[in-house]
Amino acid sequence: MDLVAISPRIPVVGETIIGDKYFSEPGGKGANQAYAAALLGGSVAMLGRIGEDEFGREMRENLNKVGCNTEGIRSVKGVSGVALIFVAADGQNSIIVVPGVNNDFAPQHIEHDAVHLKDAKIVLLQLENPTSTVMAAAQAARKTGACVILDPAPAPQQALPQELIRSVHIMTPNETEAAILAGLAPCTLQPAQAVQIGRKLQGMGAATVIVKLGSQGCVLLNKDKGKATLLSAPVVTALDTTAAGDVFGAGLGVALSEGLDLPSACRFANYAASLSVTKIGAQAGVPTRKEVDEFAKKTAVPHPTDLVG
Repeated sequence: MDLVAISPRIPVVGETIIGDKYFSEPGGKGANQAYAAALLGGSVAMLGRIGEDEFGREMRENLNKVGCNTEGIRSVKGVSGVALIFVAADGQNSIIVVPGVNNDFAPQHIEHDAVHLKDAKIVLLQLENPTSTVMAAAQAARKTGACVILDPAPAPQQALPQELIRSVHIMTPNETEAAILAGLAPCTLQPAQAVQIGRKLQGMGAATVIVKLGSQGCVLLNKDKGKATLLSAPVVTALDTTAAGDVFGAGLGVALSEGLDLPSACRFANYAASLSVTKIGAQAGVPTRKEVDEFAKKTAVPHPTDLVG
């Protein structure tokens, strides 16, 4: 559950400031992806854990109402995960995640719920569950022939196991996560720098890497073709960047499930993510498929740019 405070800016250490607005809404990276993929036209099921509390009940119902299959989301004793989100007037955010019963989602549970993976074309993973569980899900999905997409967020405090990196088809870090995974200090990246870091991640075993660069769009490094491409994002006025990366991942997954090639899927994901930041809230800001299609028709972006790095 996202507990959101909006203020003129994000406070620094030791500072107390007065905020403008507070609200709560269902969130979580996996749930955001599932919710967004359903709104964008996908046939979606989610695996996970919620607590036997009011937050858990509300989160399940929120996914049900957009048509997401929640049979694999099981209620267990304990508290549901929460995120404390601070949003500044310019749309930037800072987040603390308290996983709650997400940490109780174990590898053996993947085996029990594998029925939900058997017909999947695309499996979206993230790191708000134990790494061992993410690994089990990736391996189970590969056995069924699904395309496995890992959003390595939140950025891990320890290096990701190479076995996990090699078990996914596509990795989609944002610029901060990409730098951390490559052993560098978190920083804002220019496209050429994203190529260099993406190549490093490929050297660690990642097949295809898509580095999300916020308002700059994304850099696609497709190992099979040996080139890097910048796919620019449309220009919008950002109100809240929370969950933009989750919406990107959902858009990417939906587009690939419909047979689009990677560059076209990235463009669709860029449109969806860009629209999402024009509204406040994680799932509240997710656009519908109709909104994305109409936005794409009337919004021009530069042609893809091949990069060297």
